[in-house]
Amino acid sequence: MELVHPGVILIFVHIVFGGIPVFYKLALNDGMSMTVLVTYRLIFAAASLAPIAFFVERNKRPKLTWLVLFQGFMLGLLGGALYHNLYLAGLKLTSATFAATFYNLNPAFTYVVALVFRLETFTLKTLPGTAKVAGTATCIVGAMLFTFYKGFEINIWHSKIDLLHHNDHNIPQNANSSGISGYHEVEGLGISLVACLSYAFWIILQAKVSVHYPCSYSSTFLMNFAGSIQAFIYAICVDREWKRWKLGWDIRLLSVFYLGVLSSGVTYAVMAWCISKRGPLFVSIFNPMALLVTAVASSLVLQEKLHLGSILGGVLIVLGLYTVLWGISTELKKKLEKRSTSDY
Repeated sequence: MELVHPGVILIFVHIVFGGIPVFYKLALNDGMSMTVLVTYRLIFAAASLAPIAFFVERNKRPKLTWLVLFQGFMLGLLGGALYHNLYLAGLKLTSATFAATFYNLNPAFTYVVALVFRLETFTLKTLPGTAKVAGTATCIVGAMLFTFYKGFEINIWHSKIDLLHHNDHNIPQNANSSGISGYHEVEGLGISLVACLSYAFWIILQAKVSVHYPCSYSSTFLMNFAGSIQAFIYAICVDREWKRWKLGWDIRLLSVFYLGVLSSGVTYAVMAWCISKRGPLFVSIFNPMALLVTAVASSLVLQEKLHLGSILGGVLIVLGLYTVLWGISTELKKKLEKRSTSDY
């Protein structure tokens, strides 16, 4: 009997995930370099996963070959250094809620990339196939609505806490209530879309790696370790001021600890346990909760304003996500039923 239900653990996990854009924003607002922040996150993540990988998988870890090292390098690039730098660049130009919303687009983009490489089939002849296509289209429409349509402002609650210390006199006239111009939001949209593509390629490669190297903690440590080296090389190339690497007892250290140890280390370990107990689709169902946590936290402590367009866009993205997940789960069930029937 389980002492704690996986659903309860996943609620905690996505509360942590919901805080990721908020802590990113706080660290960037404090003047921390984006490239340095990404590097530290990957270093802290690798350090927190190293003991877990060593003790949990030391007796079942396959031999480390050159192919595995190369795949770890690519995982570190696509899901580590490249993805996080793109994510941060998009976040800096937009808002925490915007970034959290685009996180929910990743399954749709993964499906599109899988179609291009013929890892998924495109069909409108079956209900699950139609659901995957319709869900992907709904996600994209929601993203466009979120970006290009604001509508009236919605004030559900009011808070005087402003950790970003907005100054209304410094906000451009063409900026929205969060101080972000329309041009920057469109630019942030483009960068976020590229980040989604990077994540999609990472997911596809991760699925292939897990087949012949089925040690999730070790492969994730390898990914973060490789990604930290790549991120460090990139960081010193674009920013050679070593004083930016200094961490004190401030929001920068807290953000790095939160992003590296909690969001990339501890939560991954407990998510792996939840997947083993309930499966990946059960875990995916909780993804939109992080968006809700981010939206609430951003409006309470970052003074980000909610608009009709952002709420409608977010709802469409979540509906599209669940539609895609339903299509995938239904097709998977049918495949398993056919396989069991043929074996019998």
